[in-house]
Amino acid sequence: MLEWRGAGTGSTDPRYGEGRVKVPMDEEMSGRPGREEAAAAELPRLILQQLPVPVSFFDRSARLVSANPAALAGVGRTLEELVGLRPGEVAPGVVIRGAEGLEAAMEDVMQAGESRTYETHLHLEGVQERVLTAVLSPITGPDGTVLGCSVVTLDTSEQHRARERLTVLDQASLRIGSRLDVITTADELAEMATETFADFVAVDLLAPVLAGDEPRAPAPGSAIVFHRAAQHSVLDGCPESVVRVGTSHTFDRESAVGRALMRGEAARYTVDEQSLRLWELTDPDRARSIREHGIHSTMVAPLAARGITLGMATFFRHRTPEPFDEDDLLLAGELASRAAVAVDNARRYTREHATALALQRSLLPRRTARQQAVEVASRYLPNTTGAGIGGDWFDVIALSGARVALVVGDVVGHGVQASATMGRLRTAVRTLADVDLAPDELLTQLDDLVIKLDREESVDPGGSSVAGATCLYAVYDPVSGHCSMARAGHPEPVLVRPDGTASHIALPSGPPLGVGGLPFEAAEFEVPPRSILALYTDGLIETPGRDIDAALAVLRETLARPSGSLEDTCDAVMAALLPDRPDDDIALLLARAGRLDEGRHASWDLEADPSVVARARKHVAAQLEQWGLEDSVFTTELVVSELVTNAIRYGGAPIRLRLIRDSALICEVSDGSSTAPHLRRARIFDEGGRGLLLVASLTECWGTRYGPHGKTIWAEQALPAT
Repeated sequence: MLEWRGAGTGSTDPRYGEGRVKVPMDEEMSGRPGREEAAAAELPRLILQQLPVPVSFFDRSARLVSANPAALAGVGRTLEELVGLRPGEVAPGVVIRGAEGLEAAMEDVMQAGESRTYETHLHLEGVQERVLTAVLSPITGPDGTVLGCSVVTLDTSEQHRARERLTVLDQASLRIGSRLDVITTADELAEMATETFADFVAVDLLAPVLAGDEPRAPAPGSAIVFHRAAQHSVLDGCPESVVRVGTSHTFDRESAVGRALMRGEAARYTVDEQSLRLWELTDPDRARSIREHGIHSTMVAPLAARGITLGMATFFRHRTPEPFDEDDLLLAGELASRAAVAVDNARRYTREHATALALQRSLLPRRTARQQAVEVASRYLPNTTGAGIGGDWFDVIALSGARVALVVGDVVGHGVQASATMGRLRTAVRTLADVDLAPDELLTQLDDLVIKLDREESVDPGGSSVAGATCLYAVYDPVSGHCSMARAGHPEPVLVRPDGTASHIALPSGPPLGVGGLPFEAAEFEVPPRSILALYTDGLIETPGRDIDAALAVLRETLARPSGSLEDTCDAVMAALLPDRPDDDIALLLARAGRLDEGRHASWDLEADPSVVARARKHVAAQLEQWGLEDSVFTTELVVSELVTNAIRYGGAPIRLRLIRDSALICEVSDGSSTAPHLRRARIFDEGGRGLLLVASLTECWGTRYGPHGKTIWAEQALPAT
């Protein structure tokens, strides 16, 4: 006998109407047409009854007519209870939440006469949300009249959740790690997780990560110190949190967070009374928050990248009734892994950026040189397209005779290489300035140095060209008020006079450093007291899309506008000319010229006769007593005696003695010879050679500078403490 299970007249189940149709084997094999036709006619109904996919039938009025056992089992009702109900109803007038639009979709199918797919999210009481995909098909009679609609339902919840997870991960690749900042990355992770599957998310980083350092494994037996980097909640103000963003807190190594951190694996937990009692013993504040907000499910996922654990992300549910499942755990782990890579990239960038900035700061002057010739203010702004460092620099160098050198330079390119080259040039300028070279001579020596450096860099495949660097070097004398200035391919400075007029200083145009073969020329001019000299690099005025002449006009107008202190003037210039995103470094140096009054310096012309040495000592002693520096008379007389004697013996007329009281006491003796004295240690029977050694022993520093008509030997000693 063959048995066909299905609905028929022999139905024995009042709920499903199942029955058995028995066909004798011998009759089936005899090939009688009647039996075969009966079995074939019954086959579709049998298939429908045994099909594990829910199938329902509705008439033209969208009333349920029939349903197979799979459809009835899905709602836990009998066919008699459902016949005559509308789509989505489980009782008269009771529609399953999420199935409200099914009837309208069915009406459209029957009216159009074409099948369509309809997806619905059903929310059954006590059951997790189910996503069902229904295939709606019109049922037509022999004459083509639409008699009703069939509904084949497929449970696509798993596929839907898988698509949601893929969508979340796809969005994560776009939203997490948008900036190279560890705090921003942590905030993006917490925000995204709260929007998708968690009710509250906290992201904690190990403290060294914030400084760009690589965290070490916590010592055995010690608590783990975290820094709360970000947190987000579906509730306003994150009331679940007991830790404020930006503060540090600890977790015990044996806590859920501590175990997940040490193992490096994500884990999920159900909050029950036993775990709550444990929280109350170890962390009562967190336990109180868990009870108050009804947190029932948690997950912890370590932020680990490249073999380094950087922190921990903790996920909570209290408004979502379903606990976290394994799929949620996989999603949380994947999000934490992607965020960890972004955090590690940001950490590495923070470390490298801090290193580069430390290099930049070490190469730029951090404090004004000890001098009273000028009052200075400066600004340095790196470009925004590189690592935040570049080759622009400025410097203020105290020179002999109370003079001061003002320097602004620009090395071609950006980044660490340009910054390192800038440091070499700045050191070279300070070295050359220390030997009191004139501006044009200093640039000539610097040009030769750049040519040599460029040749060295050209041999190294990884090196960069140094040629093309620019520099402006100015020397200001507060005693005479004269300024000597030369430039190597650099923009002309601006002079703002006390009456408020501002104009560019016409300097001879020298070639950029490294070109070679062309001379540099210096220009000398008088700077009125309280005037302002503005030195800057081309990044301040050369911006794509902006006319340079217009920018120079704005610079002059801004400098001429009264704005109080030099710091305020610097801010005004930067506000007027600074682009939104500068693609070049910017250096600005403002210097207000001072003038030593006549009561702070004195000079005497001396004859080339040994008898004038005693008279020179008297002049110096009288002047020091007038200044109230009686304690310095003896030392200064010895210095003057030696320097004047050297000028008379080895130099030539004219001889001039000058005494300056500035931040130090300066003694200068000038003569018409270019012969340089040399410090040496005299032997026992030598009659000379002890004068300069005596001067060097009695003073803080001494030196020689050359001028167009001879040299000047100077010596500097500290003023008395009073």
